[in-house]
Amino acid sequence: MSPRPRPDPIVFFTGGPGSDAIGDIPLLTEAGLNRDRDLVIMSQRGTLSSPPALTCPEIDRFYQERVRLRYDAPSTGRRYVHAAGQCRARLTAQGVDLAAYNTGESAADAADLRRALGIREWNVFSHSYGTALALTYMRMFPEGIRSVTLDGAVPPSVATPGWTWSSAKEAFDSILGACAAQPSCRQRYPDLEATFIRLVRRLEARPVTTNVTVPQVGMVKVVLDGGALVNWMIRASHEAAIIPSAVDELAHGRPQRIAEQWASTRLPGTVGMFAHGLSLSVWCSEWVPFETPSEQLTHGLRAFPQFPRSVLAQPPQLAFLRQACQAWDVPPAPASIRQVTRSSIPTLAISGGFDAQTGAQWGRYAAQTLSRSEVVTLPGVAHGAVFTPCGAEVITSFYENPDKPDTGCLVSKKPEPFVIGPAGVDSVTETLSSTGSARWSLRGF
Repeated sequence: MSPRPRPDPIVFFTGGPGSDAIGDIPLLTEAGLNRDRDLVIMSQRGTLSSPPALTCPEIDRFYQERVRLRYDAPSTGRRYVHAAGQCRARLTAQGVDLAAYNTGESAADAADLRRALGIREWNVFSHSYGTALALTYMRMFPEGIRSVTLDGAVPPSVATPGWTWSSAKEAFDSILGACAAQPSCRQRYPDLEATFIRLVRRLEARPVTTNVTVPQVGMVKVVLDGGALVNWMIRASHEAAIIPSAVDELAHGRPQRIAEQWASTRLPGTVGMFAHGLSLSVWCSEWVPFETPSEQLTHGLRAFPQFPRSVLAQPPQLAFLRQACQAWDVPPAPASIRQVTRSSIPTLAISGGFDAQTGAQWGRYAAQTLSRSEVVTLPGVAHGAVFTPCGAEVITSFYENPDKPDTGCLVSKKPEPFVIGPAGVDSVTETLSSTGSARWSLRGF
């Protein structure tokens, strides 16, 4: 960090909703965001570092158990709804007003924070759901904002449960296209799309059950059905180079690699850290009421018409959310929360081409009504451009010159080469030790 920082700091809005921004500090400093500016970390109300924390150990434990259940089964949904209801009862008994935790309130908190710190002007860096907060903040409280970065855009005007299918489809197509552009991948996996779709259908009809070893946990039973495979793919976009070979292994009777990664959501130390209550208060007031069940299903059919209806009924990452919102019982937000943000504040909309959570198309969408915006898409990058060298370079240069960021690193930016596995292997092994990875426990947006 510079001994003489610039007068305009950067304030960080993290994602989720429900992530604790304090935990992201090492990643942000590694990216160089505090190189010559102070970095202000705002823990959104309701997160772990901003009590009362809307954490839900009940839901954490459900997610740990879900790997051994059918992802799309109504009985699994009932377990989730029960966990949400338990969390709601506990928080409300403590006097927590769940309706007071939403994007509009967090935007007002940010405006108050800038004034309280005596900062005349600052820059916003936002990631994932934090971009929805940033866009709302720009619209409601534009004073004192010098520039805004949207890393993985979630436009409030379109975000709904069914909306998530569009990003999954965009990333899936981008990964397939990258494989086709690599001769060794194209030759080894010529029918990757058909294979994946066939597996989703087959597993939904006849799930595969296996056992894997998760570090610090031990042996874990894993059930892979069609919904689990789709949601594995979304998480695996962070290591897209392994997707073709892992899918091929599954097609040849070897589910272990996918099962290990799916089971790593059971990693210990995560219970009580994520504010699921904030997630539900936002999603249940700002997303779910603005989409009918029929519209939700139509989004899925448009993206993956060959998938079974039971898979399409549960949007990526948000399975049984509509039912959980009935238990969470917060009132719908005013329709104004979904207004399009129109602004002349300099804005960088940066996305990863493999982002299966907040697709690059939504950065372009948000930029349409931002008159001084720059749109950047990083090939081969998943959710979180700032966590890559090229993304960090573009973002830090944007704060130096918001009207002309340095995008030179894009010239040589290409997806990582895909892992090519051996062909024609049909053996089945039911258990396999695994090293696991914390990145597989990603939640929310």
